[in-house]
Amino acid sequence: MINAKDFVEAAREFGFNRYTGVPCSFLTPFINYVINDDSLEYVSSANEGDALATAAGSAIGGQPAVVMMQNSGLGNAVSPITSLSYVFRIPFLIITTHRGQPGVKDEPQHELMGQITKELFDTMKVPWEIFPKSIEEIEPALKRASEYMKKEQRPYAFIMQKGTVAAEELKKNPVKNISARHKEYRSLHNHDAEITNRDTALKRIIDHTPKNKAVLIATTGFTGRELFAIDDRENQLYMVGSMGCASSLGLGIALARPDLKIVIIDGDGAGLMRMGNFATIGSYAGNNLIHILLDNEVHDSTGSQATVAGNIDFAKIAEASGYSVSLTGNKIDLIDDIFKLEGHDGPVFGHLKISSGTMDNLPRPDVTPNEVLTRLMQHIETTF
Repeated sequence: MINAKDFVEAAREFGFNRYTGVPCSFLTPFINYVINDDSLEYVSSANEGDALATAAGSAIGGQPAVVMMQNSGLGNAVSPITSLSYVFRIPFLIITTHRGQPGVKDEPQHELMGQITKELFDTMKVPWEIFPKSIEEIEPALKRASEYMKKEQRPYAFIMQKGTVAAEELKKNPVKNISARHKEYRSLHNHDAEITNRDTALKRIIDHTPKNKAVLIATTGFTGRELFAIDDRENQLYMVGSMGCASSLGLGIALARPDLKIVIIDGDGAGLMRMGNFATIGSYAGNNLIHILLDNEVHDSTGSQATVAGNIDFAKIAEASGYSVSLTGNKIDLIDDIFKLEGHDGPVFGHLKISSGTMDNLPRPDVTPNEVLTRLMQHIETTF
């Protein structure tokens, strides 16, 4: 058995200062130790997939991260592991517990995942090893993981078995209290206004995001493809999978690079899919994060099937989640208003109603996802 301090302080020497995750009782000592130390950061995510995407964003921003989760949470993480980290080649360290380990008595809901945890990592092409059980094993294990991640630019996993880490007391509140934050909600809807299209909205966003001051993260589907078609700039990243993870990836970059304005361009379908990340952004993001949701009430790239977006108020949800300013409207001027805001102490949300449809002969990016990411990281001067 080891103490949490033994591993976390060794990991610090390898550059790991940010941890994201969803708790498991096996992980409690680690989470408590990280929370107790003001020089480390723990981001409590709503689900394991968002935790993984936030860690990926932190790595893109130049700060290596550790993702911690129960093995049952691998189900939530499959999409970002296979269509985000694998496709873009983004390394981070995964620590997953081995609930339901064969031969160890556990709750019935862990039985099947306990049997297939190792095989699941193998299937996702994520190398793994058993989490170190002695102090002497820690540094060599971290060295193997770090060397692999640097060489291959892919994740590496440790599988933690029961009773590996001694208890650690939690001594402070893990989440900053934002109840005193001033929150502003404004509706700018004009029923007589002509609804704008995605192309016009993206062009207006580009006008407000100079290459040397902002990073744009575009959600999967037509949004990223249209942004590429309009102006393929080195400060832009086009998500090609991991639907819904643009906001959590953007959060990770924003935390790692507070000197840059991080602009997330989301869609109503993607926003609905991982709405829990609204709350995570509200609690952890600073005023360098702008979250713009272009809402046409359909899944546009798959045949325009309707979403439920017409029945909800995204900006009210953002306000309730802790965003400092939340705007909603159907006029293109809303984009201008977002970038004119000053004096806010937290993230900004903008919800713009747009029409469905896209440009004729919409192209796909002719650069690979990894090439796009490499170009972006060179632009913001970070490396893995």
